[in-house]
Amino acid sequence: MQDNPRENRRRLDDPEALEALAHPVRLNLLGYLMSEGPATASACARAVGDSPSNSSYHLRVLAKHGLVEPVESGDGRERPWRATITGLDTTVDATDPDVAASALSVASASLQLEYQLAQAHLRTRGMLPTKWRDADAFSNYGLRVTPEELRTLVEKIDALVRPYIAPTRADAPAGSAIAELSVLAFPRPTFGNAGGEES
Repeated sequence: MQDNPRENRRRLDDPEALEALAHPVRLNLLGYLMSEGPATASACARAVGDSPSNSSYHLRVLAKHGLVEPVESGDGRERPWRATITGLDTTVDATDPDVAASALSVASASLQLEYQLAQAHLRTRGMLPTKWRDADAFSNYGLRVTPEELRTLVEKIDALVRPYIAPTRADAPAGSAIAELSVLAFPRPTFGNAGGEES
């Protein structure tokens, strides 16, 4: 993984913080603030399709765990919030069972959010300019790989993607917008010898 001085990824291994994050609205709010920068609770609510009061509550929960924080407003009105991080690492195979269970809850909430975002995109896709419709992708690949090959493939994808991550990209050209890219990699549990033999 390439070091970026603008990057501030946080390894989250506190079960309470993980449980707080295991909510699609909170994940969406955190993602919005990481991508777009400081925003008021009202702006956050509009961005994630929530009410301002509910967004304010969720922002306070995130702030309790140091993931977001309020920033001073120049005009003394509603204070904006900002993300304190540019990314997260969670360990779903932690040795502490509480951490592992909470990290799995975050992964589950993240999958739920990704599904909601993809469905919302499909509903409004026809209103997008052609160049954005031509650029989107819904691709699935059935791979035959070893665990080591799968890990290497994910690491290579991460290295390709990392320069484009919104919170740390300083050279985004005109016409750029926030895009969502997800990577799922796992042995398919429903096809015969799921995961292969233990070595």
